[in-house]
Amino acid sequence: MLPYVYRVTKYDPADRDEHGRYVGAEESVSDHGPVETAYLQAVAAFAEDTGVQLLSIREPQIAPGFTQFGLEPAVEGHGLAGLFPPDLGGFHDGALAPVSVGLELVRAMLRDNGLWCSLEVEGIFAVHVGWDQYVYIGSNVPCERAVARTRALGLFPEPVDASPYDAEFDEPGEQRPADDLFWARLRWCVAMRQAAILEENHVDNASRWHRLDDGSLDTVRARLAPRAKLTVWPDLSADVAAVLADLPDEGLIEFVWETEDGQIASTVADETQFAELAAQIAGARAAALLPVYIDERHPLFTAVLPDSDGVLRARWRTEPTPSDHDWAFLRTLRRGQACTGTVTEVAGFGVTFVDIGGFTAMINASEVSWRHINHPADILTAGQEITAEILDVDMVRERVSLSLKALQEDPMLQVARQVGQIVTGPVTKLVPFGAFVRIEDREDGFEGLVHNTELSEPPAERPEDVVQVGDLLTVKITDVDPTRRRIALSHTRARAAS
Repeated sequence: MLPYVYRVTKYDPADRDEHGRYVGAEESVSDHGPVETAYLQAVAAFAEDTGVQLLSIREPQIAPGFTQFGLEPAVEGHGLAGLFPPDLGGFHDGALAPVSVGLELVRAMLRDNGLWCSLEVEGIFAVHVGWDQYVYIGSNVPCERAVARTRALGLFPEPVDASPYDAEFDEPGEQRPADDLFWARLRWCVAMRQAAILEENHVDNASRWHRLDDGSLDTVRARLAPRAKLTVWPDLSADVAAVLADLPDEGLIEFVWETEDGQIASTVADETQFAELAAQIAGARAAALLPVYIDERHPLFTAVLPDSDGVLRARWRTEPTPSDHDWAFLRTLRRGQACTGTVTEVAGFGVTFVDIGGFTAMINASEVSWRHINHPADILTAGQEITAEILDVDMVRERVSLSLKALQEDPMLQVARQVGQIVTGPVTKLVPFGAFVRIEDREDGFEGLVHNTELSEPPAERPEDVVQVGDLLTVKITDVDPTRRRIALSHTRARAAS
């Protein structure tokens, strides 16, 4: 917050009632004349006293097409004509403007032309134009000459603690940045045909739309305005007639369509404009209806562009989607971390789904137990609370892989400590190169291989010439490889040792 802040108005403080409300004769709109000029000269005086020459445009916004900001009707071009191109290029958060351009923006805001922004030099200077011709000017120096100049212009500078339009940073949660990870996620969603449209808001209430495919992503990314808000949508519907048939009987709706030449446009309309809208989009390739109310819109995910150094300096935020919440949660997870969750489903194809803090993670069948199991359902059930280790956090696919067995000691390590011992167990399976013998007294016990060369002396050509499945066989544990899950056994060495 700046130490010196003044509320500059044309309203004499003497003309206020006991509640602080102005009761004088001044109109609450611009006179488009000498009083307006006085405001601009006051702002210029404060800028000169502070020593600033360039102002940063922050949180730029324009009035949406179906409403306006103030008492005066918005003008075509929002008062930006001649200052910025028709597509509002250059009018974006963080854009630098000379004081002369900043004064024209103040003029447009005083006239309710249909735009708003704050003008700042971080930690040094700020100008905020509020409702009813209230202007707040802040500086890091007292600006005594500017204060005197403002009074001489017939305006009233009143010291205040802070501007009511100072940016606030107390919203909960993290803002997802449109960093390399965001673009990798977007590329994957495009490849999976989940995402097809990118909405760019470089100015609040103004959208530019981009069709996405794997070949266009880099081009689209390169031409986005700095610090833009991005919203990812699924594809438009090719059945334009069906979209038009879904228009409501009344109310506002945002209509998005792709023209015959591949351009994507949008407009907000109500029932009085639906007929005109239907004629306007004749021949459109595809279209979609979007609610105008944020809580009814359901994009795939959102982000805000960081600066070129990767720092997210834009103050505005997107409305988080379920995917954005998942992104924020996944950022808290690390490989090797233990987490507790509840089994939600043991699928027939062997994958176990686990709720960990509202996110569904997965345990593959091979990560349920060190020992052989026929199916995870043998030891896991829906509703069961478990503790598992995080094997991988895939931020692109938004998947988390867990392991139950990673938090348990590998029982094969115990078997490895038994190398050289002689045990007896049943033959479980015969293969052309030998026989498998279970060396533990349990159904899911480990099995080792007795190679034909270790089964008899001289070696038999076929293991069934020596043993059959179910026979008890005395063997010596000769080698254990926990990594490859292999146990080598020898019947001939067991006999030699007896």
